[in-house]
Amino acid sequence: MDYSEEKALSSLAALCSKGEHCVAEMDEKMRRWGLDEDARQRVVDYLISHHFVDEERYCRSFVNDKVKYDRWGRRKIEQALWVKHIPPHISQPVLDEVPDEDYLDVLRPMLKAKWRTIKAKTDYERSMKLIKYALGRGFEMRLIRQCVDEATDMEDDPDEG
Repeated sequence: MDYSEEKALSSLAALCSKGEHCVAEMDEKMRRWGLDEDARQRVVDYLISHHFVDEERYCRSFVNDKVKYDRWGRRKIEQALWVKHIPPHISQPVLDEVPDEDYLDVLRPMLKAKWRTIKAKTDYERSMKLIKYALGRGFEMRLIRQCVDEATDMEDDPDEG
């Protein structure tokens, strides 16, 4: 499907007015539509200069959504932003602003629920499976350790339940 530069600009501006998008997403759409590199660059420049696309704003929205709704840890979010070609000078400060407590608020209940479903012969084996699960969700080891230690403390406490 071949788009003119004007049609691409109109379509992408409409899309960006409905939600946050990054430059890489816009460029990929235009590439699929058959626009040449110069036309793609002109459209991207227009979208940026008219604030339809803002990489930092996109990054903030993306990080917020991935922590709150998808329950991802920092490492997984970093990887996803890298795939979307968000430069580290934009992504790192945004990620650094997320307090550990936001990740812990997501990680604690997730691990508590997972703890009950893990089949293991020993507490050590159960802890290792829990750590592997949390690492797969992109959480940092220091936060995982903290939550796993809390989970094992809860299991040892006869008043919890």
